[in-house]
Amino acid sequence: MKITVVGAGGNVGSTVALTIAQRDFAKEVVLVDLERKDGDKTFYPSKGRALDQWQTAPIFGFDTRLKGVTSYEETAGSDICVITAGLPRKPGMSRDDLLSVNAKIVESVTENLIKFSPDTIIIIVSNPLDVMTYVAYAKSGLPSSKVMGMAGVLDTARYRAFLAEALDISPKDIQALLMGGHGDSMVPLPRYTTVGGIPVTQLIDDETLNQIVERTKKGGGELVGLMGTSAWYAPGAAAAQMAEAIALDQNRIFPVCVNLEGQYGYKDIFLGVPVKLGKGGIKQIIEVDLNTEEKAQLDVSAGHVNEIMEAYKRVAGK
Repeated sequence: MKITVVGAGGNVGSTVALTIAQRDFAKEVVLVDLERKDGDKTFYPSKGRALDQWQTAPIFGFDTRLKGVTSYEETAGSDICVITAGLPRKPGMSRDDLLSVNAKIVESVTENLIKFSPDTIIIIVSNPLDVMTYVAYAKSGLPSSKVMGMAGVLDTARYRAFLAEALDISPKDIQALLMGGHGDSMVPLPRYTTVGGIPVTQLIDDETLNQIVERTKKGGGELVGLMGTSAWYAPGAAAAQMAEAIALDQNRIFPVCVNLEGQYGYKDIFLGVPVKLGKGGIKQIIEVDLNTEEKAQLDVSAGHVNEIMEAYKRVAGK
């Protein structure tokens, strides 16, 4: 199993690579990023990160080899490619602001990856995620089952972490579902949230639960405000978990950004919904019953994604 991570000279990409290596399910992880010049000096972030991470192998006890490169030729034959490349989010910047520059980056990266790994599976982490997943899908020519975005796994993890803190319990016992776009219009679903099989609504009051839902929606912005840049530990771990589910054919049920072709009443839109993830990518898109209020919230989220999609089409002249 060979996995390539593009943008691995940055925090998110390097976290993806190290997490995959620590889980020890891949034979090789290739870290790709551009060289960086500073005056008369040239630095190689992906090579440095890969070397530093490989030196943790005796400590963490993994066999996965890590290799840092600047050339896409060395990604040839990758089974899974994770794209984290793009402009990071800064304070005061919405995900929508990232649209034009990151679309060009994702198009270029996708083209280079497909050139050397035409049958790969692509996981997008770059923002704005829903539209960047579409960009990669359109550029790659791959079936929609092989192109997906990491959003719901991260957002659900944040939701579960906040609930675990509020209830003073282990996050391991919390199962939750979150749908929609990756942004402030995402739709956490308390009705599908359980703690050890017990509906969460029986364990927490409505006001506290609503506060957690709202905090989850703004989870990315909260971290940008605290650190001055986007998060990387949780996004990196989330992408690695998706890669593991595919590599080991685990048939995990995750909320993932996928191309909808009539499911939930939507067509030709990439949106976060629950799927079965395993060998070959997305095996099944799962349609859960939504009540009137939940469907209305999902419609709002889909509308927001479509607005960004239209903006992308204008920028791209499509």
